[in-house]
Amino acid sequence: MAFAPTLKTWLLVLPAVAVLGVAGYRASGHVGAGPVAASDLPAAVASGDSNAVLPVVPKALARRLAAFERGDALPSGLPLDLRADIEDASDLYAYAQRLRAQADTGNHEARWMLSRVYDYCAQYALDPGGYRLDNNVLSGLGLTAAPAMVEARERVAQRCGGFVPGDKLGAALVLSERRKAAAQGNLAAEASLFAEGEPLHDSAAYRRDLVERVRTSRDPEAYMAIAPGMGVRAAGDRAFDGLVAGEQLSELAWRLAACELGLPCGADSVLVNNFCANGGICSQDGAQDFRDLVYDAAVSRQGAGKMKEWIRRLVGKRDGR
Repeated sequence: MAFAPTLKTWLLVLPAVAVLGVAGYRASGHVGAGPVAASDLPAAVASGDSNAVLPVVPKALARRLAAFERGDALPSGLPLDLRADIEDASDLYAYAQRLRAQADTGNHEARWMLSRVYDYCAQYALDPGGYRLDNNVLSGLGLTAAPAMVEARERVAQRCGGFVPGDKLGAALVLSERRKAAAQGNLAAEASLFAEGEPLHDSAAYRRDLVERVRTSRDPEAYMAIAPGMGVRAAGDRAFDGLVAGEQLSELAWRLAACELGLPCGADSVLVNNFCANGGICSQDGAQDFRDLVYDAAVSRQGAGKMKEWIRRLVGKRDGR
C-alpha cells in the first residue's frame, strides 16, 4: 500500500529477504517472495521442532476473548487527533476497534487511520505463527544486518498481537477501507488510491488536480500517501510537467516533505519500523531517523542539492536542510 516500502533497491536491504521472502505479505497484492523451501531452513526449524515457534495465535485469541468477557466495552472515545495512537499505542487491535466505531459513524479520518493499522499489521496477522518462524530463521542465519530487522518485526508482532488470520487483513481489505474513506472526502485515502494505481478518476486533469490539492493541504499523511505515485511511475506523464515527479528520488522527496510537515519520522516511528520490518530496509544505526537514513544511504552528494530544492518546493521553505 502507499505507506509500505516500495524502493527495495535503496538503503540497506537484507540479503535474507530475497532468500526467505520474510518481508513480503503471504498474500497477493503485496511485495514478497515465494514460500521457503525446507532445505533453506535451519535444521531445528525445518524438522518441525515445536520449540521453534512461539504460541502467537493462542495469545492473540486470549486477548480477544478477554475483550469479549469485558462486554466488548471500548475505551471512552479517541483523542482529538485520531492519528496519534498509531505511533504510541502498544495494542493496535484495541486502537483499531476504537477507530472502527468512529468510522462506522461516518468519520473518514478514522477510516483512513483504520486502513493504516490494517496495512501495518497485515503481514503479521495473515500468519502469526509463520511470522514468528521467519523471525527465528532470520535470527539463526547469523547475518550482521538481521538483528535490526528481527527487532523491528518483533515490535510489529507485539503491537499487532490481537489480530488473527480470521480478520482477513491484507490488500483487499486495505483498499476497501481506503475507497470508502476517499469517497467520503479523505484526501490521504484518495492520494493513496492514486499511488496504488486505483485512482478515483483516470484523466490527466484529475491527476494534476490531485497533486495540487495535496500540496495545498500541507497534510503530511496525504504527502506520504501520494509519494509512491510521484516516483518512477509518474515518468513521462505530461500531467506532472513542472512538478516534483518522475524520478526515483522524487518519491523520497515527497516522503521527506511529509516529515518536514510533521509526520513522525523518528527512529522509533511507524514509518522507519515499517520499512525495516515489512520491507527489509533497515538502518544499522538504531538512533537514525528516516531523514538521515535517506540522505546517508539513498542520496548521492550530487543529488543532495536537488533533493533539498525539491523539498523546499514541496513544503514552501526557503532554508536548506
